[in-house]
Amino acid sequence: MLTRRVFIQTSAFAAAAAQSGQPKRIAIIATIYRYLSHGQHMGDRFLVGYPYAGAWQKPNIKVVSLYVDQKPDGDLSGERAREFDFHVYPTIAETLRCGGSKLAVDGVLVIGEHGNYPRNEKGQVLYPRYEFFEQCVKVFEQDGRAVPVYNDKHLSYSFEKAKAMVDTSRRLRFPMLAGSSIPVTWRLPSIELPLGCDIESAVMVGEGGSDAMDFHALEGLQCMVERRRGGETGVKAVQLLQGDAVWKAMDEGRYAKDLLTAALSRSDTPLGLTEADGRTQDLVASGELQKLVQKPAAYFIEYRDGLKATMLMLDGAIKDFNFAARLKGSPRIWSTQFLLTPEPNVTYSACLMHKAAQMFETGLSPYPVERTLLVSGILESCLTSKIKDHARLETPHLDVIYKAPKESQFART
Repeated sequence: MLTRRVFIQTSAFAAAAAQSGQPKRIAIIATIYRYLSHGQHMGDRFLVGYPYAGAWQKPNIKVVSLYVDQKPDGDLSGERAREFDFHVYPTIAETLRCGGSKLAVDGVLVIGEHGNYPRNEKGQVLYPRYEFFEQCVKVFEQDGRAVPVYNDKHLSYSFEKAKAMVDTSRRLRFPMLAGSSIPVTWRLPSIELPLGCDIESAVMVGEGGSDAMDFHALEGLQCMVERRRGGETGVKAVQLLQGDAVWKAMDEGRYAKDLLTAALSRSDTPLGLTEADGRTQDLVASGELQKLVQKPAAYFIEYRDGLKATMLMLDGAIKDFNFAARLKGSPRIWSTQFLLTPEPNVTYSACLMHKAAQMFETGLSPYPVERTLLVSGILESCLTSKIKDHARLETPHLDVIYKAPKESQFART
């Protein structure tokens, strides 16, 4: 375990390295590394650079080692290692120590997404993010030094494991960043809810399947509503509805039609008649929404401070992610699209790795890892609601408390 003395020495070492101008050395721990995988998208940013804010960025960071858990057809790990002069090691411990006897990197990029892994009864892919993290921590503890860690997407499919990860980062005092690109990509329009605002209600709309795309949508919702007065205090209860129950809930006023309409109005990819012959359409008022979406899902989230928010997965109606909210005492509806640029460049990934680079270079996380911790727990609890006959579930364990960053950290230029 790191003592305070060792921690201070570690901090001094990091500060001295930063002043020396030497590149930060990072290790990548990935499930797979092939074309269009998260490992490739994110790892390549540190190998070749990336566009951000109208300029080409090449952080003073060097990839020195890589671990890949699976190597399916199309694996790029060996090819990248030869081209960029680093090593692929057979274990995580060797990767962090670069084949030596002591921790030899200044940061770790954990990318547990994609690959052939089993699912549980909730439909969650059992990616070994927690297990990867634990192996990194074992090295930290054995070698008496800890370094910043970025963990892609959910912390874990299990809130218990996710919380253990965050608790460990606090205990060993190393900065940790996690989550998806949704909170840091561009917004159309470029809005930011006022810090300390009173949110009356909020609706988030996404597309795709569980448990990858709904995580994106939930994190988009959370990065907006966390700016409300009093900060984040956690979630009291959740419920997931599917099928006709989603439309019934709308008719009963459980979520606001005007907020749904506002969110959908930000979409650049409306389907149905728009796709067929170019006509614009009000999907909600026309009733076209119910025709297009064959498997709707509504995630109802009751926060501990009284806010109620809804996340809707409307696969078949749109192909993007959009948000709308009403603030108390104001007739204005705040709405935006979280811009996801097309493959293969997916520059929203560059937005996310830009934040990881900031953490590796400064030793400070640009936004709280507790956001992703809470979203990981919300998603797990909602999927539990699904397999428990769509019951409303109390969630006393989701008492996650944190403050939103002063600025939202999304791309603006």
